[in-house]
Amino acid sequence: MSLRARVGTLVGHPLFRNFILGVILFNAAVLGLETSQTVMAAAGPVIELLDQICLAIFVAEIALKLFARGPGFFRDGWNIFDFVIVGIALVPAGQGLSVLRALRILRLLRVLSVTPSLRRVVEGLMNALPGMGSVFLLMGLIFYIGSVMATKLFGAAFPDWFGTIGRSAYSLFQIMTLESWSMGIVRPVMETYAHAWAFFVPFILVTTFAVVNLVVGLIVNSMQDAHHAEDAERTDTYRDDVLTRLERIEELLAERRRD
Repeated sequence: MSLRARVGTLVGHPLFRNFILGVILFNAAVLGLETSQTVMAAAGPVIELLDQICLAIFVAEIALKLFARGPGFFRDGWNIFDFVIVGIALVPAGQGLSVLRALRILRLLRVLSVTPSLRRVVEGLMNALPGMGSVFLLMGLIFYIGSVMATKLFGAAFPDWFGTIGRSAYSLFQIMTLESWSMGIVRPVMETYAHAWAFFVPFILVTTFAVVNLVVGLIVNSMQDAHHAEDAERTDTYRDDVLTRLERIEELLAERRRD
């Protein structure tokens, strides 16, 4: 077995992935400790050293994967994701780039690429985006129509909430999230416009209970499709392995018959 193949076997081994996962979680704890002035005053150099060690492990992991897979490394979107996250951590934090120190916590997102179950969730969400585009377009139309109507109906008496289309859209978004929608907005409006409920109640029913549930349904369906695709791939791999073993057995039987 060549050196590249051995390295590829190493980086693909479950123990190696679990080790990297442990380093990611440990590094997240270290970065959290850096936000404590008390801890940094007591053990600042040790904390920074541990952070550098974790970063060195991540760089070594990326280097091993690049060596094992060559240009094929960049054909996998998760590998590109890891490469970018680790690359951000290597950018020097000086000369106006001190904000990059705060971005180091993004290394925790590497849990997504290391953990298969979390990868399925993200892949399901990404697969749902095309279908969600139509839902968001429908939501935009509903919000635009509702904003124009609310501005015409309630803008004169409540300019802070419905004085412009922008303010109306923001107020309607608050109402859609059901955050202080009744006592905060709708009931004060109903004191001036007694029949305002005829506008707000259908708006809540359409946006909160109908359109939002469509988005949730699309995401759930996409995750189920991703799970089924993974099961199908696992089944195909097992079938191919069984067929390979059967072919090997048939070859051995044929050799014994010839002997």
